[in-house]
Amino acid sequence: MELDVVDLSRLQFAMTALYHFLFVPLTLGLSVLLAVMETVYVMTGRRIWRQMTKFWGTLFGINFVLGVATGIVMEFQFGMNWSYYSHYVGDIFGAPLAIEGLMAFFLEATFVGLFFFGWDRLSKIGHLIATWAVALGSNFSALWILIANGWMQNPTGAAFNPQTMRMEITDFFAVVTNPVAQAKFVHTVSAGYVTASIFVLGVSAWYLLKGRHIEIAKRSMTVAASFGLAASLSVVVLGDESGYLTTEHQKMKLAAIEAMWETEPAPAAFTVFGLPSQTDRETHFAVRIPWALGLIATRSLDTVVPGIDELVRKAEDRIRDGIVAFDALQKIRAASSPAAIPPQVREAFEDNGADLGYALLLRRYVDDPRQATPDQIAQAAWDTVPSVPTLFWSFRIMVGLGFFFIALTASFFFLSARRLLDCYRPMLWVAVLAIPLPWIAAELGWVVAEFGRQPWIIEGVLPTAAAVSSLGAATVLTTIIGFALIYTVLIIIEMTLMVRAIAKGPEPDEEPDAELVPANLVAAE
Repeated sequence: MELDVVDLSRLQFAMTALYHFLFVPLTLGLSVLLAVMETVYVMTGRRIWRQMTKFWGTLFGINFVLGVATGIVMEFQFGMNWSYYSHYVGDIFGAPLAIEGLMAFFLEATFVGLFFFGWDRLSKIGHLIATWAVALGSNFSALWILIANGWMQNPTGAAFNPQTMRMEITDFFAVVTNPVAQAKFVHTVSAGYVTASIFVLGVSAWYLLKGRHIEIAKRSMTVAASFGLAASLSVVVLGDESGYLTTEHQKMKLAAIEAMWETEPAPAAFTVFGLPSQTDRETHFAVRIPWALGLIATRSLDTVVPGIDELVRKAEDRIRDGIVAFDALQKIRAASSPAAIPPQVREAFEDNGADLGYALLLRRYVDDPRQATPDQIAQAAWDTVPSVPTLFWSFRIMVGLGFFFIALTASFFFLSARRLLDCYRPMLWVAVLAIPLPWIAAELGWVVAEFGRQPWIIEGVLPTAAAVSSLGAATVLTTIIGFALIYTVLIIIEMTLMVRAIAKGPEPDEEPDAELVPANLVAAE
């Protein structure tokens, strides 16, 4: 089988990104849970809450270190494997990443040291501030990274400059306030909170099953169940907002997620189950709920959700307009000076420049898009359809897990309120077995978000195939093998350290409870 540098570069980035995101959600969620636990400690003076904070902080630290290491590798790939992408949109994409490093990462990295080594060097309030700073830094880091990613999904606040052949920022505020980026941020962060809550819930349930660290386990489960229930509910609400924005900005992604081949009269039905076939362009054995998709996707009864066939026809029209823009661009570049550009050429580019990226889809079939045949245009239009079965099932499994997390956290919230956490052993086993499920849901969410954007690396602007570096396929394959080996070692180290820390359990804390300290000693202090 012929090796394709585009597919190999995509495979490498997908592998490193999915691996990196094994650490991100736990970091986001645990940082906030640590801050909550330490806040209770400072307010009550009970040393058991300090023990809890230190114990879960140890697991946070292991996860944090590997998350940082794998994140750095991801950023290097933009220069190594996606150099044209970096050249084309570096002015825009690089700005949020630079701010993330300067504002968020340094904040997080500085205060994480104070968290681990400042217990006996800082006052209680000072250490609590450091802990909340770690949580704030973690979430700020996610914000700026998702602003960059959201711009790839909805490229707003920027324009293509035909003189420099690059995208340039026209409105940085529009980039920062991009609704897609903001929705992705709150949805992703909430998913991280769910991940950490289920993790704490599961590990604590394991302690109860083994009869170890009972008091710490029960308190941890109470915090995790309360926090997790709120986060699980918010994930569903915020996921609905992300879906609504997808209807506005990424219609093809939505049609592929729903396996909607033909446009239906409003309001469209929602397909609960089916077997989508990309070859037949049909969904077999579909089980549908009337009106549901129209209400969810458009929040109305009269707005039409376009199907794949209609969107492909629109893509053909945009490819033809893009060819006009491509022709005008060549004439602009051939002009001896900006003053020498004919007005009709400039006007043609201004009228059709938004569709230039669609013309670049033809580069897969012909070097000069202006020489494309009608069959090649039709073929390129169908290339705008991502893998429907992949998106269809990834989305439904993700949503199903989301509702399961609501049921699980609500159940333990009820048991906690009734002080019955250790009375139902089967429920404790469910919590233990559920530990990996939030990661599965999160990874599937990224499959829907990123795989659903294909064939675009920047939605409607730059095809993925045009963004790669000029590397040989053998070179990329070698790095994939290298990363796979290194990351396999890292995951083994991660799991070993986490399992050992959990098996060891919380360290005993010699600090006395505040209410047990004699009043004269407190006064002396």
